[in-house]
Amino acid sequence: MIGTMSGAGALASLLDLIAAILVREPTAEHRFETRRDSQLARVRGYIQENLADPRLSPKTIATAHHMSVRSLHRLFAGQDTTVASWIRNQRLERCRHDLTDPALRDRPIHAIAGRWGFPSHAHFTRAFRTAYGMSPLEHRHGYGPPRPARRS
Repeated sequence: MIGTMSGAGALASLLDLIAAILVREPTAEHRFETRRDSQLARVRGYIQENLADPRLSPKTIATAHHMSVRSLHRLFAGQDTTVASWIRNQRLERCRHDLTDPALRDRPIHAIAGRWGFPSHAHFTRAFRTAYGMSPLEHRHGYGPPRPARRS
């Protein structure tokens, strides 16, 4: 006997209880997305911390995170970019910022490029021009606002 509760009231309470349990218990898909997002955030943080290292590569990143290179590429596949493109774009953004930093005005362009992991000045200049439509020198001297980096 349920007592003072009617059958409909008991059923409503049971359904409320089940709904509360389901809300608290994430689905397997949600847990996967949360774990994936967390892993992606850790990898991106690692990349940001190591942008200056010219040896930074998908292989070194995967090794540091105890995963295969293939798993690392799958992690970035949902971001509409590759690991290498994301690294390059982050480096280019840091260089673009430093080129207009008054405190770094006297630092040579090749030194700024090297500081952010571009060991070759020629490679850096080509990548910068492709991304922003102007040379690093033109950007430094203020020839028009740079356009955002293109996704590869």
